Amino acid sequence: QVQLVESGGGLVQAGGTLRLSCAASGSIFSINAMGWNRQAPGKQSELVARITSGGSTNYADSVKGRFTISRDNAKNTVYLQMNSLKPEDTAVYYCNGIIAPPPSMRAPPSDYWGQGTQVTVSS
Repeated sequence: QVQLVESGGGLVQAGGTLRLSCAASGSIFSINAMGWNRQAPGKQSELVARITSGGSTNYADSVKGRFTISRDNAKNTVYLQMNSLKPEDTAVYYCNGIIAPPPSMRAPPSDYWGQGTQVTVSS
């Protein structure tokens, strides 16, 4: 079994910063792409940022230049540094990862999701 646990959300004023972390644990052989999605009330979920195992990144246009995704492969952890936060960044942020189990489990890689962490930006 694999778990993704997010931390670092909270309440911040517009223009402030937050750093989200997401640690993967359990039966992990390797982790391919990892990313962050968010869902605001009444809106569809959207991809915020994604990073491959090789370090290539992509971002939603709305966060480019303000958010930075990174990962520590040794710790199976992905981070999202959020600067210059805006009220429209308010949402529940979810991390996900494409995770391959040990070969002995004879199972393909699967997409796992964390439980979400609330980010609220006040104006």
